Amino acid sequence: MKLLINNNFKADNDTNKLAKMGTLVTPSAGEKNFWLFKVQLTKKQAIIGFPKFTTVDIGFEVEEDWDVNLPYNYKTSEIYHHIKHNKGKDNKISPQSIKKAIKLIQGAAKKFRGE
Repeated sequence: MKLLINNNFKADNDTNKLAKMGTLVTPSAGEKNFWLFKVQLTKKQAIIGFPKFTTVDIGFEVEEDWDVNLPYNYKTSEIYHHIKHNKGKDNKISPQSIKKAIKLIQGAAKKFRGE
């Protein structure tokens, strides 16, 4: 399991500055490569961390139930239980792999946010 960092995401420093000012920042629906952090679980599914409002949220990259995510500073188990229904029908994705991916992104988000 590997954490990917989107080096093409141009607003990472600006996102933190805006977050500190209380400005709302979030990607628009359907925008590609809006993620900051990504852990690929299968060919078609990943867990991502992305800017949303004044924080970094975590959810599945491909969602049936759109906009189901939680901030990185929630407990891993809370994020998992909130997003798990969006994993899709791929039985290769285990609860353990989802939780491990969430933890990887939580660690990256903490560093990104300067914690």
